[in-house]
Amino acid sequence: MEHAHPFNRPFPWRTVALAASVVALGAGSVVALLNRPAGTRSEPGSQQIRQAPALPPLRPRSRISVLVLNGNGLSGAAGTTASKLLADGYRHAIPADASQLDYARSLVLFRRGWQREAERLGRDARIPTVTPLDGRVAPAYAHVPLIVILGAN
Repeated sequence: MEHAHPFNRPFPWRTVALAASVVALGAGSVVALLNRPAGTRSEPGSQQIRQAPALPPLRPRSRISVLVLNGNGLSGAAGTTASKLLADGYRHAIPADASQLDYARSLVLFRRGWQREAERLGRDARIPTVTPLDGRVAPAYAHVPLIVILGAN
């Protein structure tokens, strides 16, 4: 019968501790990769659609003042359009004459921050051209957020 001989070498604790820490680090990495938030996973074929930041609601028509400028020279054109805008629910629609009366196309001008309301006004007035406010109107009207200039079309 054979007997076990005593092992004369000391037990390799350092090697065992190093191996255990490598295994623990590997397991922790696997857990971290599996528990990532859904938006950061890179699974093939599963692209997430990113939503744009929520836009503030449109200002109601009942709180919007519009300046309607006659730029085509036809008598009463600005007054007629202003009356239609008032009927659509706009708070104020002020008719006046533009500084020049030779506009070929009608357009809606808007101050910064009013683009969405200007686009809605363009749909209401059936005017497809909507552009930021520039030097076309007198400085006295610069406080008005939305301006309609009626052209010959």
